[in-house]
Amino acid sequence: MYTKKMSCFYLLLLAVIMGCKQQKTEAPLQERTFVVSIAPGEQKLQEYLDHHQHIWPEVEAGFKRAGYKKITLSRFEHLVVMSIVVPAGADLDRMSKAAESYDKRCAEWNRLMDSYQEGVPGTTPGQKWVEVKPFYSFGK
Repeated sequence: MYTKKMSCFYLLLLAVIMGCKQQKTEAPLQERTFVVSIAPGEQKLQEYLDHHQHIWPEVEAGFKRAGYKKITLSRFEHLVVMSIVVPAGADLDRMSKAAESYDKRCAEWNRLMDSYQEGVPGTTPGQKWVEVKPFYSFGK
């Protein structure tokens, strides 16, 4: 016998099942930090900063499509610190290539920014961005 009570139960059950299917489980994220130096000279530094005040929309779209969740650039003088939030265990080389393949302007942007960058002391010849590893953390 089909009752109104049963009908409400089945509708509720269906809503719960559909809600579970619609929820996405997002992969855990991790923050990674890198440093680079900007070539000597105030003009070079100012040009680099100006470019980042007007990032091409294709570049940010490429970052998003490649899976970057957040990118933050900070600086002291000519030292630039980049913090990125990406899925845990992400292959950054593959993500970088995916971002560049999104639009030809993404690769053009990277070539342009590369012309302003130099490795920090301790990097190998030709190496520019280098990952820094946390050695102390305060918090929960």
